[in-house]
Amino acid sequence: MIKVQNLRKEFKLNKKQRKETPGNPEIAVAVDDVSFECQPGRIYSLLGPNGAGKTTTLRMISTIIEPTSGEIEVAGHSVKTDPQKVRSKIGFLTGSTGLYSRLTANEVIEYFADLNDVPREKMIERRNYYYDLLDMHAFANKKIGEMSTGMKQKVSITRTMIHDPEIVVFDEPTSGLDVITAENIIKLIRDSKVAGKTVIFSSHIMSEVDLLCDDLAIIDKGKIIFEGTMADFRARLNGKSLTQEFIDIVNESKHA
Repeated sequence: MIKVQNLRKEFKLNKKQRKETPGNPEIAVAVDDVSFECQPGRIYSLLGPNGAGKTTTLRMISTIIEPTSGEIEVAGHSVKTDPQKVRSKIGFLTGSTGLYSRLTANEVIEYFADLNDVPREKMIERRNYYYDLLDMHAFANKKIGEMSTGMKQKVSITRTMIHDPEIVVFDEPTSGLDVITAENIIKLIRDSKVAGKTVIFSSHIMSEVDLLCDDLAIIDKGKIIFEGTMADFRARLNGKSLTQEFIDIVNESKHA
């Protein structure tokens, strides 16, 4: 489970940023009093325009950046007081792979398995599962620096899942992937739900949200402007598309 309570994140602006921002503020508020819960065995989607605060929220959940205020609990552990325990419970995937270019796919996967104390037999079993799922065997011994963007993303996915995390956080997981690989990621998310994992993902592709999501929140300018089940969201449509309803909710919040 993920519990987010009154979450806030401020960033200090440099001189150039202050000059470019109306009112010349010293800080920018990326996330402002955000609260929600993600339940095991359900898929929670965080939606919003670019710059709305989605990625910042997911990075705070994943202990990559610290909240300015508020609380986050992941599998019963606080990101503030027990971040190492949170990291052991979580798998975080983003479009920025951050892989070391001189290592091979096998070396990256083994390294992250060792970091999480995964027994070697279990590591090989899980690695082979993802290599089959993502069609990775052909470049398993290829260096990261020689790989395409899609190949790197596949390595990043396997690295994310190799320790069988009970919480999985996906920040636009199909971004930059070909159609077949994107479909495999959708299967992975569904399988994670069936396995009872807690899943949260951000996406700007409404068809993915429609396929996968049980619960969702729409965030804009750092604030939650809609939260409910996917059934709640569909009940608002009145013949409109999911995309149009999303746009309408965002526009309504701007004039509220």
